[in-house]
Amino acid sequence: MKQTGILLAISSLPSPYGVGDLGNAAIQWIDCLKENYINIWQILPFHPLGFGNSPYQPYSSFAGDELYISLELLAEQGLLPLPPAFLQTASKVDYEAVRIWKEPWLKQAFEAFEPNESYARFIRQDWVTDYAVFRALKQHYNGKCWVEWSEEHRNWAENGKPELKEFESSINYHRFLQYVFFEQWHNIKEYANKNGISIMGDVPFYVGLDSADVWACKQNFLLNKDGHPRFIAGVPPDYFSATGQRWGNPIYDWEQLEKENFAFWVKRIGTCQKEVDYIRIDHFRAFDTFWKIPASCPTAIEGEWIEAPGYQVLDTLYQQIPNLNLVAEDLGDMRPEVYTLRDHYHLKGMVIMEFMMDTSGKYLKDHSPKSENRIYYTGTHDNATLVEWYCSLTKAAQRKLRRWLKSKGYANGSVAQKMLSCALDSNSEFVILPLQDVMCLPSSARMNTPGTVGSPNWEWKLQDFEAAQNHLKKLRTQIRARGEKV
Repeated sequence: MKQTGILLAISSLPSPYGVGDLGNAAIQWIDCLKENYINIWQILPFHPLGFGNSPYQPYSSFAGDELYISLELLAEQGLLPLPPAFLQTASKVDYEAVRIWKEPWLKQAFEAFEPNESYARFIRQDWVTDYAVFRALKQHYNGKCWVEWSEEHRNWAENGKPELKEFESSINYHRFLQYVFFEQWHNIKEYANKNGISIMGDVPFYVGLDSADVWACKQNFLLNKDGHPRFIAGVPPDYFSATGQRWGNPIYDWEQLEKENFAFWVKRIGTCQKEVDYIRIDHFRAFDTFWKIPASCPTAIEGEWIEAPGYQVLDTLYQQIPNLNLVAEDLGDMRPEVYTLRDHYHLKGMVIMEFMMDTSGKYLKDHSPKSENRIYYTGTHDNATLVEWYCSLTKAAQRKLRRWLKSKGYANGSVAQKMLSCALDSNSEFVILPLQDVMCLPSSARMNTPGTVGSPNWEWKLQDFEAAQNHLKKLRTQIRARGEKV
């Protein structure tokens, strides 16, 4: 059965509290997907947002962001009174304002919470304490990166993880937040699965420097003695940026990781596999070769491609993690070895409609993916919306696109609507559409512009479901027919 998915970040769900969360709106969204014969909900990473509010620079690969905890559900549990609405009609997420407003309510719920056996089992996971200590210390240092902490706190893990009695209350607070987050998330996933909806998660290949991952496991990364990275990750100049993308993430010490049988990766991916049904590996090509940039370079222009032990890592993951479902984000300029690695493990790759539409007018350019084992997208969180992309074309290119669509039998609706229908006719087993494309939204709804940091990236949010429902209904017949094809 061919499957259709919608890409929508949790943060973009409607909410009475300024940011999408794991409460009633998430349940309504799953009902909406089921009603319209959608099989997959693809989300962005839900880990604690770090620099620039980017889900790809999180404070942990294991923790969830307390921002997404539903206050409504906490009120239903009797842990606090139902809070009044806050930024309910906002169409953008004001992350700082929401965090400041939400924290007193979360602390009130913490004070009312009585630990139970379920909680005790949860906090026995070693990552929970590592993360809770990291966040407690980070708060103590007014948000500064751990490389600026005192030596005692900087090297807490290496020193045998001693007790920090003066931070005990703060540590317990962050343990509580993680327990509540995953209780709510597991309920959402269970509800989705019962209704025939699979969740596709997203794992960044790299982790952020300012994270519990690096702070507690420094030996896994190429760092100086003071903790600063010697080399950082990114990509060289490409379609998105003339100077490349300088992400700033520390590079893995692959020799050390191999000595530990890639335990960090096994734990990271194994944990994620329990939380979602499919794992999309962002920047999959780094399993083959990665762009190694000297930390002193201000751009990503300087650097070199280094081979990674991809086969050894993936062999280990598949040997140790049951029912592993990986998807390879294999976009951009790839050397053939990347596809060989992907196909060796029979992983689904990705095709982006905007990239396949040749703006010189040759719109017949490989429209149908050569392999049905690739997921067909109109765009991702890093792309312009379909409407924005179309408006960026020259008038001549727009005319050629319209003629091409007409020649293929797509005559009804706007250009964006025709392109959606075209995507749904793809031979790919999976087609995933960003909700912004389904709703035919302009550039103001773009989720992220690669190479830029901060607002307005990651801020787009639905005010309600009405418009989304109406647009999905227009595609319902085609989506249902697609799912019935064998």
